[in-house]
Amino acid sequence: MNIPADLKYTKNDEWVRVEGNIGTVGITDYAQEQLSDVVFVEILVGEGDAVSQNDSCATVESVKAASDVYMPVSGTVTAVHEELADEPEVVNSDPYGEAWMVKVELSDPSELDGLMDAAAYEAYCEERE
Repeated sequence: MNIPADLKYTKNDEWVRVEGNIGTVGITDYAQEQLSDVVFVEILVGEGDAVSQNDSCATVESVKAASDVYMPVSGTVTAVHEELADEPEVVNSDPYGEAWMVKVELSDPSELDGLMDAAAYEAYCEERE
């Protein structure tokens, strides 16, 4: 299982990579493994939307299940990865790179303190196995 050290993680298996005041959001390697073959991704927010931590921002469907994706942080959406709708399989092949879902300008950077680092997330995943 791939758990990059430079990201923060939620208990719902989302990740956020913060660069400056922008957070890039997606789902983790653990999440895509649990879902198996992703066949559909729908981003539910648009550029300019204000979002709050734990708001649903996307839906991911696989051959096994459908799952909501929740915002790990609050802010204003600055970009949406529209191409994922046409290439949902990228979620399986590159969950931390090409499969990013939304970018958001953080409104409350202190929310990051409530998220897990890589070591804590790895321990959390092991607890669930």
